[in-house]
Amino acid sequence: MSLRIVVTVKYVPDATGDRHFADDLTVDRDDVDGLLSELDEYAVEQALQISENSDDDVEITVLTVGPEDAKDALRKALSMGADKAIHVEDDDLHGTDAIGTSLVLAKAIEKAGYDLVISGMASTDGTMGVVPALLAERLGVPQVTLLSEVSVEGGTVKGRRDGDAASEQLEASLPAVVSVTDQSGEARYPSFKGIMAAKKKPVESWDLSDLDIDEDEVGLENAYTTVDSAAERPARTAGTIVKDEGEGGKQLAEFLAGQKFI
Repeated sequence: MSLRIVVTVKYVPDATGDRHFADDLTVDRDDVDGLLSELDEYAVEQALQISENSDDDVEITVLTVGPEDAKDALRKALSMGADKAIHVEDDDLHGTDAIGTSLVLAKAIEKAGYDLVISGMASTDGTMGVVPALLAERLGVPQVTLLSEVSVEGGTVKGRRDGDAASEQLEASLPAVVSVTDQSGEARYPSFKGIMAAKKKPVESWDLSDLDIDEDEVGLENAYTTVDSAAERPARTAGTIVKDEGEGGKQLAEFLAGQKFI
């Protein structure tokens, strides 16, 4: 038997860089370095672990929607051990929101063929966390989200979802969509051999016409969600210094009480 896993990944601005918005209030990706979203690395890792623990022939495809530089995110996933990649790139995708992105991903997943879709719990730039559920709805398959542990056995995906007060054991018949949290296991570092091998792995490039999507279904003008305004974070101010001359504890307690921390 064979198992086709599609891992959705995102190319995001480096959180340590100087991030800001462009004139149209979309994220300015030209003036800051980008990388594979850290939370998506966990999804790639879980796909690799499923492959390593399976007796079936497993094929792992990583899929992203983004600009030309998004190929860097795909190469990182390929160097970790994924088999091939698909890059959906089209100028008309600029400004597409989560709902539009889920449409593009769903069409690409259907075109690629799949048994299991694995996503991170959220992207590190938008942090909406809704795409896995939207994907499941568009694909018409079960969703098992926010898993700390995941496995595939005999046509069924199983996993554990940890909450504040309890843990749930969940399962669904394939095909299905799952998302994994940052508690699912540390992602592996690409080896030198993996980095070199990634250069020879296939990366397909598709645009909207390849997916039979009209330009009026995506893009900034057709987004269901928009940013109305944005302002830079205020510069940090100097903190309050308490000089302890026997009354330091009292002053600290008063400060905390004044801030309603206690």
